Amino acid sequence: MNALAVFIGGGLGSLARYGVGWGVTLVGWTTPIGTLISNVLATALLLLILGQAANTTETLSPKHQAMFALLTIGFCGAFSTFSTFAADTIQLFQSQGWAWATANILSNLILCMAAGYWAWTLAASTS
Repeated sequence: MNALAVFIGGGLGSLARYGVGWGVTLVGWTTPIGTLISNVLATALLLLILGQAANTTETLSPKHQAMFALLTIGFCGAFSTFSTFAADTIQLFQSQGWAWATANILSNLILCMAAGYWAWTLAASTS
């Protein structure tokens, strides 16, 4: 059951990632911005879910375990994209130099950590 849930979540996360990339190109932005948006949103969603789970003492039913796997491992895992982040950073280094590559690294790190902290704090305050 959980493997099927991860499979479905992964497909949905991949489609969401594709949609963000498509939307970014429509407004004329570059690929690293799409990767950053996906990573920040996936981090916020993952930490919101994990924060809610950490604040409960209830054992999840098999149905809820499958939904948890679908959202965390499947959707968030496919929606965030470390490999694309690495490729974008290398391409930025080669085409724009170390300053742009470093800016990409720092923006992903800082914004994802901030989004994760915000989501975790939000989850803690609502339980």
